[in-house]
Amino acid sequence: MKRFLLAAIALIAVVGIALRFWDGHTLRQQRASKVLVLKTEHKLLLLDDRNNVIQTYPIAIGRGGLEPKQHQGDHRTPEGLYSIDRRKPDSRFHRALHVSYPNDADRERARKLGVEPGGDIMIHGIQNGLGWLGPLHRAVDWTDGCIAVTDVEIEEIYSSVPDGTPVEIRR
Repeated sequence: MKRFLLAAIALIAVVGIALRFWDGHTLRQQRASKVLVLKTEHKLLLLDDRNNVIQTYPIAIGRGGLEPKQHQGDHRTPEGLYSIDRRKPDSRFHRALHVSYPNDADRERARKLGVEPGGDIMIHGIQNGLGWLGPLHRAVDWTDGCIAVTDVEIEEIYSSVPDGTPVEIRR
């Protein structure tokens, strides 16, 4: 039974990846001018310089719920205006793009609450060794506040989003 379950999960992951390429969903290597994250819709959108959608990705977010991040360790995904400030090719989550959280407003809010705002918010793939999960990783929100996509998707995003790209995260 266990072998059957593992085989079924692997088959679903392989079919999911194949369908991504079959339906023409692969990115055309166009540079994104903005990243928009819609937490409620569980979507990440890459936008061009005219705010036209280049590509849309389903996402998993922080397991702390839809409320905006308040402090370190709350497992929530922040909301606000940020940018991609660095890349992490050796991430433990396949690849990662670091988001410039906290911004000044986040730090001020945390100061008033007497807490640390936290940090290390990233757009990343699936934890190394679990990439076979593919789209199944989105069944639940599981991150510590980051935005997660499949490994195939983070490869596309990583190559299309240069450092300095604005990131807007909203509910």
